[in-house]
Amino acid sequence: MRRISLFVLALLAGASIAVQAQRVSAFELDQAWKDLVAERAPKAPAVEPKAPRKVLVFSLVTGFVHWCIPHSEAVIEILGNESGAYETVASEDIEIFRPERLREFDAVVLNNNCPDRSERDMFHDVLIGKIDEFGEKYQDMPLAEREALAKMLYRSLVDYVAEGGGLVLLHGAITNFNYSDEFSAMVGGSFDYHPRQQDVTLLPVQPDHPLLEPFGGKPFVHFDEPYVMDRAYENFDFAPLLKMDLASLNIRNERRRAQLAELPRYVAWIKPYKKGRVFFSSPSHNAQSFERPELLGFLLNGMQYVLGDLECDDQPIGREAALRAHAESAACCGGH
Repeated sequence: MRRISLFVLALLAGASIAVQAQRVSAFELDQAWKDLVAERAPKAPAVEPKAPRKVLVFSLVTGFVHWCIPHSEAVIEILGNESGAYETVASEDIEIFRPERLREFDAVVLNNNCPDRSERDMFHDVLIGKIDEFGEKYQDMPLAEREALAKMLYRSLVDYVAEGGGLVLLHGAITNFNYSDEFSAMVGGSFDYHPRQQDVTLLPVQPDHPLLEPFGGKPFVHFDEPYVMDRAYENFDFAPLLKMDLASLNIRNERRRAQLAELPRYVAWIKPYKKGRVFFSSPSHNAQSFERPELLGFLLNGMQYVLGDLECDDQPIGREAALRAHAESAACCGGH
């Protein structure tokens, strides 16, 4: 029942987007769309898995509802099924983040699960801030115990990655724990804001990188929210994969445009975190994007990276090199 109610809310949001942009509209997930994605998905992984792999897709949302959440969940499952790279388990139960439960999985996918803006903490929302809506079974638990449980589940997730687990964040998932410096450092940055939805041109940063092979070195355009990051992002402690073509963005506020141009604006990257691996992909706001075979191949490659099967260069670029490359790009290509 919750999935249906969330979908109704998402449809209303999607309808508003369609009126403003006349470019995309929400649609219900059905078998015909899943069949289309399956047809276009890779039929083999980039590399053979080193062992049978099991992936958790977590799709609970306690704040803003992206209408594509059920579609994104289906895409992750389809990629595993069609390629044979992994099996998928889907959940919306925060109890699955207990340490003994997380150990069942080789990687966790956080699927667009934006928390409420007040805390930016999905565990806090379920157990405290929005308990009436999302945490009915915890209402008889004393507040101190609920606070302790929220902290424990957060620590369990961070420790899971630090100890060797894989973590994928799709689009809005990066707003999770947005006020935590630790989480920001682990995933490579935090959400700051986004201009209105529009055509966004994405450029492969390292065209010959194994994860980017599906794009063939070519840029691509899709309709999305151009996410702008802050906190740990400005350290560039990650290996960038895709960046926005800033010159093509429609930004009416001149101050914002100037601010955007100060830094390279990456929208996908990978990074090691202690013994684990992290993959962030912003191009996941509208389900229509998943109809592109090259994006499906890219996502599968990212999954194989965090699972520890696809070995590649994940050396962080660092702030100095990122700024130098950005300055050189602006000088020779007019901001591209």
